[in-house]
Amino acid sequence: MRFLLKSASFIFHPLWIPLAGSSLYFLFTPRFFPHGVIQAKLLAISILTIFIPVVFYFLLKNLGKAQSIFLEDVRERKWPLFFFTILILMVLNQILNSYNYAALYYYFVGILFATILAFTLASFRIKASLHMMGMGGLIVFLIGLSLNFNINITYTISFLILALGLTASSRIYYKAHTYGELLLGLACGVIPQAVVLYYWL
Repeated sequence: MRFLLKSASFIFHPLWIPLAGSSLYFLFTPRFFPHGVIQAKLLAISILTIFIPVVFYFLLKNLGKAQSIFLEDVRERKWPLFFFTILILMVLNQILNSYNYAALYYYFVGILFATILAFTLASFRIKASLHMMGMGGLIVFLIGLSLNFNINITYTISFLILALGLTASSRIYYKAHTYGELLLGLACGVIPQAVVLYYWL
């Protein structure tokens, strides 16, 4: 059980969430996209939202500004969140557009505002769970996809809800967050995604 809880913190790390949402979008959407286009978009998104942030983290670690990939100290979060905001803006400006990829575009708009919320909270030394933020936003996005395209992805959504509970248990077990921080992170992820549903649903 301990191994399962520890694994959940890595498997459902917030860095994976933008790519996970993008992959599920292309998997479930009934719209046709050439295979080469899908590969190019996913590669670009993975570079901007995973590889570059990881390099930036190791830079901060070498400078003594970060101790763990989980950024457990709220004071360590401001620069990574600020940098991630810039990377999400690059995704919105260079990789996606609201005409051809409306649902995915606004999913990243939701991620942008969630990141800004988390950055603002960190600036005031208020810690919110980034794991809950990412997972909560992804679940709302998939519910929106299901409603918009009238597709049955109940099993996927159910799995992610279970994963959300497992991840929350993991963060509590390892004393990384309080219940209040988990709920705050969940709100930061869910509310922006719920708001942007209006623009593409």
